[in-house]
Amino acid sequence: MTLSFFDQFMSPTLLGIPLMALALSLPWILFPKPTTRWLNNRLLTIQGWFINSFTQQIFQPINLGGHKWATLLTSLMLFLITLNMLGLLPYTFTPTTQLSLNMAFAVPLWLATVIIGMRNQPTHALGHLLPEGTPTLLIPILIIIETISLFIRPLALGVRLTANLTAGHLLIQLIATAAFVLLPLMPTVALLTSILLFLLTLLEVAVAMIQAYVFVLLLSLYLQENV
Repeated sequence: MTLSFFDQFMSPTLLGIPLMALALSLPWILFPKPTTRWLNNRLLTIQGWFINSFTQQIFQPINLGGHKWATLLTSLMLFLITLNMLGLLPYTFTPTTQLSLNMAFAVPLWLATVIIGMRNQPTHALGHLLPEGTPTLLIPILIIIETISLFIRPLALGVRLTANLTAGHLLIQLIATAAFVLLPLMPTVALLTSILLFLLTLLEVAVAMIQAYVFVLLLSLYLQENV
């Protein structure tokens, strides 16, 4: 048993060497590689169907100029889903519970969408800072508020992903600890707690997939505003 519930979020080390790089490179090893055959196996077929469906759903409302981001955002979504799902296995580490990593994903991509908007259509991009028909007295206040909300976007992206995964992992560990402690004292209550733990684990699997999808979806919305 760990000394603290938050020890599970510490970056693992081996012989003093951080294993963050290994945790980030492992998901790409697990993906099956496409083949040159006309007919693929079931796993490759499902993977291709999932990638095509996701790409169509995300980029359908975006014009052709934003379709250049399809490979980047689809790869990011697969990467985040795999990291989140692998983190639910025993004796594993979830890199996406680190705010620094999530901000490293969110800030450059958000900044790229803003730069694209400022370069291609600066008038339209700056027009988001001031809604049409705003009273004259409210113009300075609204500009300040919209500017702050613009710069809060990457922080919201990173904090949302970190908070949801951290809360889910903490809740799983709390309930698992309670079931372990109650087993010799009250077996019936421990059994009910174990059932709750199983249901919570299923919910956490859904959360791991949904949060990766929401992260990429919000990035696509930011991109849609600037292309």
